[in-house]
Amino acid sequence: MATASAAFKSREDHRKQLELEEARKAGLAPAEVDEDGKEINPHIPQYMSSAPWYLNAERPSLKHQRKWKSDPNYTKSWYDRGAKIFQADKYRKGACENCGAMTHDAKSCMDRPRQKGAKWTNMHIAPDEKIETFELDYDGKRDRWNGYDATTYARVIERYEARDEARRKYLKEQQLKKLEEKNNKQDGEGEVSDEDEEEEEDDDDDLKVDEAKVDESKQMDFAKVEKRVRTTGGGSTGTVRNLRIREDIAKYLLNLDVNSAYYDPKTRSMREDPLPDADPNEKFYLGDNQYRLSGQAMEFKQLNLHAWEAFDKGQDIHMQAAPSQAELLYKNYKVIKEKLKSKVKDTIMEKYGNAASEEELPRELLLGQSEREVEYDRAGRVIKGMEMALPKSKYEEDLFINNHTTVWGSWWKDHQWGYKCCQQTIRNSYCTGSAGIEAAEAAADLMKTNIARKAANDETPAPAEEKNLATWGSEVPDDLVIDEKLLREALKKEDERRREERDERKRKYNVRYNDEVTAEEMEAYRMKRVHHDDPMKDFLH
Repeated sequence: MATASAAFKSREDHRKQLELEEARKAGLAPAEVDEDGKEINPHIPQYMSSAPWYLNAERPSLKHQRKWKSDPNYTKSWYDRGAKIFQADKYRKGACENCGAMTHDAKSCMDRPRQKGAKWTNMHIAPDEKIETFELDYDGKRDRWNGYDATTYARVIERYEARDEARRKYLKEQQLKKLEEKNNKQDGEGEVSDEDEEEEEDDDDDLKVDEAKVDESKQMDFAKVEKRVRTTGGGSTGTVRNLRIREDIAKYLLNLDVNSAYYDPKTRSMREDPLPDADPNEKFYLGDNQYRLSGQAMEFKQLNLHAWEAFDKGQDIHMQAAPSQAELLYKNYKVIKEKLKSKVKDTIMEKYGNAASEEELPRELLLGQSEREVEYDRAGRVIKGMEMALPKSKYEEDLFINNHTTVWGSWWKDHQWGYKCCQQTIRNSYCTGSAGIEAAEAAADLMKTNIARKAANDETPAPAEEKNLATWGSEVPDDLVIDEKLLREALKKEDERRREERDERKRKYNVRYNDEVTAEEMEAYRMKRVHHDDPMKDFLH
């Protein structure tokens, strides 16, 4: 690795150098030593271990990688904990008001707060602490054990040794006590039963000291490898256990056929089954795809899929940034989904029933017997007896609105649908019943009569006579009397109504309609009405 010079080497020397480097990496040869006698890690790359040519390095070294500019102000020393420098006899100005030390103030004092501080009592003045400042180097700032006193660990060892000694002493006393009791029993009774002997043996086993523990490493029968040299690159002076089970076979050796499952050496993966025709009960490896599509792998896929979909829908969730939150949301989602499914299931069962329930159906429904006689033909159609039920659609049927007794579409005339109960062709109309039918028939007869009369008048035109029309356009009867005063009032009202129609601002918020129209109001409307066929209509208003 680290060479002293870049002198020319023959092919044989170069090969030997490579073999020596491989042996050093494997731990079978000692590592290279630098000028100071320190071992050089054989795993360091050559571009780092090789010294530049201008340094003229005669021996392998790593000095060119170390920091050669050292600051003399840097130190690795640590604070002198608990050291005191001066003990005052009386309170000094600027000292701590609580304890009287000059090295800190009352806010940062670590002593117990006194009822009356040293400033006022001038007694029990605390000594001044030793204040030190260090400028640590790079290693000193990052040294976890800087300032640790190794001698303090001796107390821990002494405490554990004292505990073990007390335990051994106690067990020894218990053994002696059991032996004395056993001897006293033998002297008194002369014979000891088998049960007493078994109990004594159990007691002896319990009181044995744990000094004769079997070494676990001796019980393990793992294969050993050759002894490695202790180097910086790794290895140790002891034996190394091989923990690989010898019965394991590499997955690429299960089937040596070239056309078998593909093995990727870079990722060490074999996705397909190397032995697809073998007995599944005897195979211990079914391919990586089998593990991806079974066990917890599918649950993890579903979790990732849920996190992606939730993020797309606006949820602040990220599987890698907050996996616990993503898993909790997924669990809540599954609980809510199950509740919704059970709710839909209960709704369907409540509406249509459950054939798999344990409730007993009525006997009449199970046997299907009745006194009604039904006759069928050879095709299975009903000839006589029970009337066939018409199939119902998903839409609402037999829904009657506006006091109708039949549905819309139950009547057809002149290419128009209508209601059969009143024979109206307007869907949102109110039912008028038989009176509406009679009125419609009378109107139709009147229309036919008028058409016939008009046709007769066209054939033989009669001299035009000026006729006064009644309120609804019919001829004025002889006994109709119109009050002139009421007519004038009706004309005024009609003028006001027309002004309100022209100006929307004058229209009242609450409008009341009156269906009762008098003869005077109808006459006023007729007189004020605009005749669109009149050529002088623009000069009237």
